[in-house]
Amino acid sequence: MNAGRMLATAGRVLTQLRHDPRSIALMLVAPSLLVGLFAWLFSDQDGVFDRFGGAILALFPFIVMFLITSITTLRERRSGTLERLMTTPLGKADFILGYALAFALLALLQAVITVSFAVGVCGLDVDGPLWQLGLVAVIDALLGTALGLLASAFAQTEFQAVQFMPLLVFPQIILGGLFMPRDQMPDVLAAISDWLPLSYAIDAVNAVAAGSDGWDVSGPLLIVGAFAIGALALASSTLRRRTR
Repeated sequence: MNAGRMLATAGRVLTQLRHDPRSIALMLVAPSLLVGLFAWLFSDQDGVFDRFGGAILALFPFIVMFLITSITTLRERRSGTLERLMTTPLGKADFILGYALAFALLALLQAVITVSFAVGVCGLDVDGPLWQLGLVAVIDALLGTALGLLASAFAQTEFQAVQFMPLLVFPQIILGGLFMPRDQMPDVLAAISDWLPLSYAIDAVNAVAAGSDGWDVSGPLLIVGAFAIGALALASSTLRRRTR
């Protein structure tokens, strides 16, 4: 890995995204709009938004970053940009980590906007520090980025990248503890849930919202971070030098 090449890749990605206002809006504005819609939907039911709002903060950044990363990376493949880059000294790890760094910066900005909107505008009640809630949102968005990079390694078209959502995203939403506490699930589903990173992201954000600290927050976050690193390593190892 070369730090200079990694930073150059990150800079190139950010430059490209700067000229794509729709993607920027999707990353920075869409999660807040979805959180606001959820809060509005349950505005007449006391306690519902406070109960599920934290988990929603873990869910929407994850989905948005997965979509943006997988589609953006796949465009690089289909346009031939990736193949040309791979004829240079740029290594696979430089490419993957450069992308991860660029989207990490966007994830940080996304987290600040979304958490501020959820708490300041929608009135989400959080007992723990807001910076911890933002940290969970950032790490969760990075998980979506890592899985998006991994999905792009196997997809041939943008449509195929979206088709990975039922495989990589939807099961985590259903079994992550958003709709039912994981300890109340059937044993088989609970065991599957224990192997899904989004489950731990939801655990972490719920712990912050409840005012817990220590290992209740850091433990799930370490697990989510490990999954993200593993996905990035796998994406790097499966990165093809040819688009076909």
